[in-house]
Amino acid sequence: MNIKVVIHSEDGGYWAEVPAMKGCFSQGDTMEEVLENIKEAIEGWLSVEVPTKEYSGNYEVLSLAI
Repeated sequence: MNIKVVIHSEDGGYWAEVPAMKGCFSQGDTMEEVLENIKEAIEGWLSVEVPTKEYSGNYEVLSLAI
């Protein structure tokens, strides 16, 4: 899976955001650190359980590995 990340450089450090994932941010003192931290933030964001909506009629709920 490829995810676009925007890296910002500010005040001797870095912060990152993932535009496709609302609220997914991280920071670090070096580029290596911010990349490691944003990967961890993405994993956390993706692991959050979202309540399943109740549907009527015929349907299936699938989990897709990407």
